[in-house]
Order: sequence, then C-alpha cells, then structure tokens
Amino acid sequence: MTLETIRKIIGGILLVSLISMLFFQPVRDFISIPKSITMFEGEAYKLTNAVPATAKLTSNSNISLQQEKHSVSLQAQESGKNEMLLEYAGIPIKKVDVNVLKDFRVIPGGQSIGVKLNTVGVLVVGHHLVNTVNGKKSPGEMAGIKVGDIITEINGSRIEKMTDVAPFVQAAGQEKKALNMVISREDGKFTTKLTPLKDKSENSYKLGLYIRDSAAGIGTMTFIHPQTSKYGALGHVISDMDTKKPIVVEDGQIVRSTVTSIEKGSNGDPGEKLARFSNDREIVGNINKNSPFGIFGKLKRNLSNGIMDKPLPIALSHQVKEGPAKILTVVDNDKVEEFNVEVVSTIPQKFPATKGMVIKITDPRLLEKTGGIVQGMSGSPIIQKGKLIGAVTHVFVNDPTSGYGVHIEWMLNEAGINIYETPKNKAS
Repeated sequence: MTLETIRKIIGGILLVSLISMLFFQPVRDFISIPKSITMFEGEAYKLTNAVPATAKLTSNSNISLQQEKHSVSLQAQESGKNEMLLEYAGIPIKKVDVNVLKDFRVIPGGQSIGVKLNTVGVLVVGHHLVNTVNGKKSPGEMAGIKVGDIITEINGSRIEKMTDVAPFVQAAGQEKKALNMVISREDGKFTTKLTPLKDKSENSYKLGLYIRDSAAGIGTMTFIHPQTSKYGALGHVISDMDTKKPIVVEDGQIVRSTVTSIEKGSNGDPGEKLARFSNDREIVGNINKNSPFGIFGKLKRNLSNGIMDKPLPIALSHQVKEGPAKILTVVDNDKVEEFNVEVVSTIPQKFPATKGMVIKITDPRLLEKTGGIVQGMSGSPIIQKGKLIGAVTHVFVNDPTSGYGVHIEWMLNEAGINIYETPKNKAS
C-alpha cells in the first residue's frame, strides 16, 4: 500500500469522523451557544443541554451565574458588559459576550387613530388633457413631470399646498410665460419649464396635472414611550393610493377615531375597518416620520387604552418565541380589546427589517367579527408573556387569518428611542 493511499484513507476517516461529530448532541449544543447574549436588567437567560463545560464570568458585579449538570443560568442584575468563558478540562473553548441593557418599558397602544399627512410640496397623482383651441394636450406631461413627482418650488417660491399653485398658473398663462418648476423625484431633484395652457371650455389656464397635498386614513397605535411622549403606530409605511409610492411627509397629525363597522375579510379580499375621526377633531399628536416601520411623532396629550395602561417590558427580536400571544385592537366604537393570536414563526433579525414575524388570529370572537386581519388593524400591538414584542403589519391576501408582524425594537429605533444605551463595562 503506497503512502499516498494511506493518506487518503486517513483523510477519509477524519472527514467521516468530523461529519459524525456534527450529529453528536453535545457538539450541536456547543455550536448553538451564541457568541453574544443581550438581556435587560432583571431578566434571566438559560443555556440548556450545554456541553459538559465549566462556565465563569469575568466579573460578578452585574450578573449572577448558576451552573447545574446540563445547564447554565444567568441573572442580569444591572446594566453593563460582561464576558462568560466556557472551559473544558481547564482549557478555554468559547467566549460569550453578555450585554445587559437598562430596564426598558413602553405603554402598549391598541387605540384606533385617525391619520392626516401633509406632503412636502404637492404630489402629482395623475395627468389630464387640457382641451385647447389647438387640441388636447397635457403641459405637465410635455414638461417631463411624472406621476409620483413632488412639486416643491415654482418661480423660486416654496410650494406647500395646492392653493399655492393656482396664482402662479393663471399669471403665467396670461403673460404667456413658462413656469420654472423644481421637482423632487426618488432619485433626486431637477428643474423643468412648464407653460400652462388655456382650457377653451372653462376659460382658465391649467397644468394638465392632478395634484394632492395631503392624505388621510385610519390605523392603530402601537406604543407610547412615557418618558418622552414619543409614539409609534401602523407598523408600515403610508403610501399614496394613486401613485402607490410612500408619502414624503412635511408634517401631520393624529386624532382619535371611532370604528363604525367592519367589512369582513375573506380569501382574496382583505377586509377593512370603517371608521370616522372623532367629532371634536382634537389633535392628540403630531407626525414627523412616515417610514417602512410606521408613522412616528410625539403626543400632545395622554392617550389611554383602558385595559393595559401601565408600561410593559419589551422583547428583542431574538427573544420572541413561536407560540401563543395577544393583540390589542378596536373592532367596535373606540373600545380597545384583547384577542388571542399565535406567533407561527419569528426571525431573530440582526438588522432592521419589516417582516419579522408571521402571526395567525386564533380568537374565535375576532374571527367571527373580522375574518382575521383587516385594514386598519395595522399597528395593533402584539404581547407575549407580558412583553411587547411587535405590531401587526400586513394581512395575507389568500389567508386573512394570517399576516406579518414587525419586531418592536425596529419601531422604537425609528422613533428615535435608544434602547441600546451603551452600558459601563463591568468586567475587571
């Protein structure tokens, strides 16, 4: 037998042994131990069925450790950073960074809210033909303006609402001059010239554009941060109904709303909450951001849900588990109620993403009332084991009983609330 053959046989044996080790439970347990653990003050973390290794902390100043035969338990006492070393026969085999965050709580929402967004400039939502003596033409289309563009300036003046546009159009038409327009588009700003044309049937000058400066709708409050009065709602971006593009927000307001009826959802036809703004139209908060994770702003007055108005701890994305949970939402008038759901799947995301969970409505009463997740339910807070874990965002069109949820930590991040305060290093 040649040396080369012996080498190949030994190599094969080693390869088979290595592959076999991957199926050995202690090895699998060891590989599954995370490189880092994040906890909140007062929380416990347990590594079960760990390899027969000895665990110790670099410092015992902020975390206590208990080791049993097949598990290691950590109890976070105060914020700070630490390290856990796993040793086997006195030899270090793995280091785990342990980061303890300050105790963090927010008040869950569930209230039905009315939303009004004011755009930056005026939004172009369509073209139309002006009936001139020389035929039908669209000046806006000829100027290269597209649906979804935003008109921000005309002749050097800032445009904030639709009523700002008309005086420029009529003056330019009478003077036979072109308008100098600044247009904002997804890929940046550009300038163009647009000459208004006279509609022979109405004896007025027109742009040949349909424009809009605000949008309104309803949704559900997700959370309120009691220390700052910052809030988050909806869990998804608000897009214009005509352009299907996200609305670029100048500002906006939220008011209370009352659910008047429910259009029940069915396969292929998502249902909808029908609601009206409160009679007093009192503004309860502003809107300063419309993002893929919802709308965000600051409340001007207290907003309670009547059933769960005390701050709850939150769960980070890696802490959310498959299993039973609850949502808070309104299906009748303005009464916030609690309903049973199931977290079917969850992704422990390391970076912000909108689709972090799949949830299924299991509450018989809610299924009877709505058929599942309906429009207007977006933003309903999801609570699991006493912690706020996220918000309902989208319904599955072909299965209205199920839909997506977003993890709460990404909504808090969008609201400008820092839950990852850098703790002092407790390690010595």
